[in-house]
Amino acid sequence: MKRFIYIIVLLLGTAANVVAQYHYDLKQCLEEGLVNNYSLIISRNDEQISRNNATLANAGYLPTIDISASYRGDLNSSDTRNKDNGSYTSIRNAMDHTLDAGVDLNWTIFDGFNISTTYKQLKEFERLGSTNTRIAVEDFIATLTAEYYNYIQQEIRLKNFRYAVSLSRERMRIVEERYHIGNFSRLDYQQAKVDFNADSAQYIKQQELVHTSMINLNELMANKEVNRLIQVEDSVINLNQNLDFEDLWSSVLTCNANILKADHNSTIAQLDYKKVLSRNYPYVRLNAGYGYTLNRYDVNSVRSRNNWGFSGGITVGFNIFDGNRKREKRNASLSIRNAQLEREQVELGLRAELSNLWQAYRNNIKLLNLEKQNLVTAKENHEIAKERYLLGDLSGIEMREAQKSLLDAEERILSAQYNTKMCEISLLQISGKVTMYLE
Repeated sequence: MKRFIYIIVLLLGTAANVVAQYHYDLKQCLEEGLVNNYSLIISRNDEQISRNNATLANAGYLPTIDISASYRGDLNSSDTRNKDNGSYTSIRNAMDHTLDAGVDLNWTIFDGFNISTTYKQLKEFERLGSTNTRIAVEDFIATLTAEYYNYIQQEIRLKNFRYAVSLSRERMRIVEERYHIGNFSRLDYQQAKVDFNADSAQYIKQQELVHTSMINLNELMANKEVNRLIQVEDSVINLNQNLDFEDLWSSVLTCNANILKADHNSTIAQLDYKKVLSRNYPYVRLNAGYGYTLNRYDVNSVRSRNNWGFSGGITVGFNIFDGNRKREKRNASLSIRNAQLEREQVELGLRAELSNLWQAYRNNIKLLNLEKQNLVTAKENHEIAKERYLLGDLSGIEMREAQKSLLDAEERILSAQYNTKMCEISLLQISGKVTMYLE
């Protein structure tokens, strides 16, 4: 009865996985994620902000033009007595009107190269924004690729556990039949049931891990239906065993996005220093305008007056002392030095990380080759043990050990494959080549 229930559950689980599945290969996952992932959209928006800021107007190259208008009204009452003849004049609620309108232009012609330096700095921030987006894209590709192969790993492990359950089920069937005819003891039968239940529990837990990895893939691709069933096209973990250390390191120095980011920060620090030095030069400013004024009087010898015309001027100045220039110059020099040190630190850290990953990569390839040999041996041992078990020459515990050795060998080779793949992904990411997974 238990075997019947198990078969029903297994069939239902298999049927559920077949219904409404979406088939993806790695490239399709990456392409969909690169379009929809929220973090990448935010990074691209930040890049667009830095691009919008890198304009001549924002740097101060262009003049500012203001148009303004104002109105003023005065309501006055007055009493006036003439000193000479004593005459008295009384005025009530006299209204005077003043209307002003004009266009003003202000333009900084020269300010000690501050404007040109600011524009260069804005363009450098634009390039930095592009580099930050590239870092986000490369991180995303590495993360999704790792999760893609983790899903394959979990699927393979699920198949291995399913195979383990089938082996335990067959062993339990044999023990049960022989128990009823008296060839095996009840202890053998109970132990076979315990092993079968243990393997079934492992299989159920592994289904949860497969489901979790599937949800992670959907989340990375920004699928709102995170429980959407996915079927990946790959059934094995494909490895690139032809990487070369010197080629990778050369690519790190020329293509690594974090080194490029450090170079941008160093350039920005140097431009900050130039902006401080720009105060040592004079500045030239131009202003011009056109204005119109209308005055209307209730009490005056003149009823109204209109004035209009151009105005203009030029200002030349030089800042003699501002109290902070030396401090800012010293701080800017230290910022340049810090940026250079940070760049060296990034390069050293990448060298150390690349060396560690390379060592792990080579070791895992060696382990993989060794485990392949162990797997062949474990399969042969299991077949021999199975034949002896059927003949009654092998105990249930020994049969279980042979089965466990086979499953352990399969697990070790799977772990070696996955670990090698993770090292490969990290090596390609550090060297700036991780986008090759899109090809």
